[in-house]
Amino acid sequence: MKIAASILAFFIFVLAISSLFLNKNIPKRTPSPESKSQQESKATILLGGDVMLARSVMTKSIKAGDYAYPFSKIADFTKDADIFFVNLENPIVSGCPKTDSGFKFCADPKMIEGLLFAGVDVVTLANNHAGNYGQEGIEETKKFLDQSGIKFVGFDNLETIKVGDIKIGLLGLDFLTNTPKDSDFKLISESKKEVDFLVVGIHWGVEYRYEPESYQKELAKKIIESGADAIAGHHPHWVQKIEYIEGKPIYYSLGNLVFDQMWSEETKKGLLVKLTVNKNGKIVNEEFIKTYMSAFAQPELVPRPGFEPG
Repeated sequence: MKIAASILAFFIFVLAISSLFLNKNIPKRTPSPESKSQQESKATILLGGDVMLARSVMTKSIKAGDYAYPFSKIADFTKDADIFFVNLENPIVSGCPKTDSGFKFCADPKMIEGLLFAGVDVVTLANNHAGNYGQEGIEETKKFLDQSGIKFVGFDNLETIKVGDIKIGLLGLDFLTNTPKDSDFKLISESKKEVDFLVVGIHWGVEYRYEPESYQKELAKKIIESGADAIAGHHPHWVQKIEYIEGKPIYYSLGNLVFDQMWSEETKKGLLVKLTVNKNGKIVNEEFIKTYMSAFAQPELVPRPGFEPG
């Protein structure tokens, strides 16, 4: 009996040692990390200013043999955001004539390559140049953007994008050539019911000025009260001040991101705003990134810690 017990104890000892050895050499399986949206339940929204891919921007890109030329110095940054939203200041039409002058804008469909390269997700067409080629030009623009997978706003339509479990809504309104109507504010209110965070792109103001007009401040208040969580303004071509109503930001003008207005320092400047928002529709981080077109119609990032415009 003693011999049998000794043998049994020996085998148990050998099995224990073997188990330790095997476990040491077998890689342990670690749980797959959760996605960023699951882990933090946050979304990043990048807001940019006026983007005009027509006139000399297009001819310069064609000459360079690169339709993504305007965005080549900023794309690594801009494409990193969950949502990138800009004002597209030109229709996109087939057979667009090459020109370096005039105020009737159009861009060749190939210029969309730049928007895709930069990671643009949504554009607003609610501006004073979207209709430069009439309704036919607008329909062509919609068609080409849709084919490329880029969403557009500006036609009383709410576009939504889900980032994890956060639903972001975007609208575009032209208050430069159109008088604000009750239906515009109703659209904002109804849209907010559908999303966690609502961005409204507005075309308004006066060109080449630092300060917004008094009527814009009144409109901004009404837009925020109607349900907007952030206002992205365009048209002045200069970066303007920022205000907050009920803690919600109004970027009166984000300036030029891509444009061929190289004749002044202010028109070469732009502002990108990166918002991090949570499921409760709150902004948990707001980052300002200056841009500057030192090369023709080609912005680059100008990092400046602590920069706060306005």
